[in-house]
Amino acid sequence: MAFVRVGSTKIPVPGSPLMRQTLGVGLLVGGIFGFLPVLGFWMIPLGFGVLSVDNPPLRRSRRKMEVWWGRRKQTKEDARTKAEEDKQASA
Repeated sequence: MAFVRVGSTKIPVPGSPLMRQTLGVGLLVGGIFGFLPVLGFWMIPLGFGVLSVDNPPLRRSRRKMEVWWGRRKQTKEDARTKAEEDKQASA
């Protein structure tokens, strides 16, 4: 079984490449109709995530986004920690 890793979470996807591609394309098409009640725009990034398992350019893009998001999150945590330390030092 293949997995799509988002942060520290592993999301299982179908083992068959044909099923993964069908699911990914189906999610993308469903996301285009996101204005409808049952479907949503959340399906577009999920479709790209499923397709990234078998498509190296999408996989690289997903990985770059994960690295960027992780660095951004770490920078915000560092800034928050520093602000708390400065606040305690001045008190």
